[in-house]
Amino acid sequence: MSVDRISNMISTMKNVSMSGREVLEVPYSLECESIAKVLKEKGFVDEVKVFKKEGSSAKMLKIKLSKDGSTIKLSEARRISKPGRRVYKGYQEFKPVLQGLGVLVVSTSRGIMDAQEAKKKKLGGEVICEVY
Repeated sequence: MSVDRISNMISTMKNVSMSGREVLEVPYSLECESIAKVLKEKGFVDEVKVFKKEGSSAKMLKIKLSKDGSTIKLSEARRISKPGRRVYKGYQEFKPVLQGLGVLVVSTSRGIMDAQEAKKKKLGGEVICEVY
């Protein structure tokens, strides 16, 4: 059985934001780092760092969620394409998330980006998650 690191990261982000904390640590993967960087560009995340814990050889990803006053900006995160059911869309099919307040993260042939950027470049791909 394999571990879906993206789903793990997304659910951890949601749980941490609901608990009121703003810092989380998840196991590292290049995809998770790319998704976190897209969320940083869109203002849901303040800081993304890759580090190794002392005495361990495994890399970890430290993510600091962005705050708007005393509340955390990220209120909901949902995985769309899953290992058992992949979801692919063309760039014409991308719709705004929560009337433009959210972000749709897409994996394209040119890397992981948000749906607005993919639409500008006329690239479709696998819809990874939505965050708002």
